[in-house]
Amino acid sequence: MYQHPAKRLLDLVITIPALIALAPVFAIVALLVRLRLGAPVIFRQPRAGLGGQPFLLLKFRTMTDARDARGALLPDEQRLTSLGRFLRSTSLDELPELVNVLRGEMSLVGPRPLLLHYLCRYTPEQMRRHDVLPGLTGWAQIHDDNAFGWDQRLALDVWYVDHQSVWLDLRIAAITVWNVLMGEEISQAGHATAEEFKGSWAESRAMEEMA
Repeated sequence: MYQHPAKRLLDLVITIPALIALAPVFAIVALLVRLRLGAPVIFRQPRAGLGGQPFLLLKFRTMTDARDARGALLPDEQRLTSLGRFLRSTSLDELPELVNVLRGEMSLVGPRPLLLHYLCRYTPEQMRRHDVLPGLTGWAQIHDDNAFGWDQRLALDVWYVDHQSVWLDLRIAAITVWNVLMGEEISQAGHATAEEFKGSWAESRAMEEMA
C-alpha cells in the first residue's frame, strides 16, 4: 500500500483552491440544510479507508430522522427530502468530502469508500480495492456502475488499483466533471442509497434465481 507523492500533490493542488472557491456554495448549502432539515448539517459515517482502516466520511445531510410508531427509522426512500434529491443529483452533498481529501483520508480519485461491515464480505481479490485511498470518484463510477452488479463494480476498482497513474486520475476526474455537468446521478436508479453488498456468493445466487 503505497501512495505516490505526485498523487497526493495533485489532490492538494486541486482541493485547496476548490475549497476556497466553493466556500460560498458550502455556506448556501449548509444554510439550506439547516433550515430544511435542522441539525446536524453534516452527515458523518464510518467508512473503510486505506488498508480497510475506518475514517469518518463527511457529506451534507440529505435525509430526515423520521421514525415509525415503534421508533425505527423509516426506509431511506421515505426520509429523502426534495432538497436531498437535488443535492444528490447535483453531487453537492459530496462537497464536504473535499475535507476528507485535505486530511489525507481520501483522494480525489479512487474506489468509493464503502461501509465497514462489508469488509468481511469481500473476496481476497476484492479486498485489494483498499490498497489505495478511497476517492470522491473512481473508475467504476465513470463506467455507469448503476448498470453493474457489485462483482463488476469491485472488479473495476481492482483494475484501477493495478493501473493507477496521474494521467488516469486526470481522465477520470475530467469525465466525472462532465457527467456532473450533464446531470447524471451517481446513486443507483430506483434507490435512495446504494443497494447493500451481501457478498459475491449472495449476488451469484440471486442472479441464478433470476435466470
